[in-house]
Amino acid sequence: MTATGKPTMTFGKSEHIISRKTIERLFAGGNRSMVAYPIRMVYMPVESVDMPVQVLVSVSKRHFKRAVKRNRVKRQIREAYRKNKNNLTVAASEAKMAYALGFIFMADELFPSTAIDESISRLLTRLREKIVHRHLRETKEKTGDETNGQ
Repeated sequence: MTATGKPTMTFGKSEHIISRKTIERLFAGGNRSMVAYPIRMVYMPVESVDMPVQVLVSVSKRHFKRAVKRNRVKRQIREAYRKNKNNLTVAASEAKMAYALGFIFMADELFPSTAIDESISRLLTRLREKIVHRHLRETKEKTGDETNGQ
């Protein structure tokens, strides 16, 4: 988000997960995940950070031995996230929540950018719906508690 409240279409360094502790907690287990083949998204709520959503992209050497192919897939995932992130970041900001996301590429073959884009879009839409639903439930409980207490 910019100072004017307008969402940006960039994917800056502040949106990358760089904390080793956060990465370890993200993949330690017990966190939620979703799959939209060929991508698996692992996510968890995190403590207050600079950005409402921080992202990690992973492509295993097991799937692609050559770094050129791994880098291509990571570039496709980052671009798809950059194009589809606005609804998610707005929902997380409004809910006053911060999330860490990990995108893991699961397939053994390369996919066109449109297929990656569709998968990322589906994953982010599902996560956004969960965030909005959780926020609405919490506000309803909070307002219900206030009216019952008076």
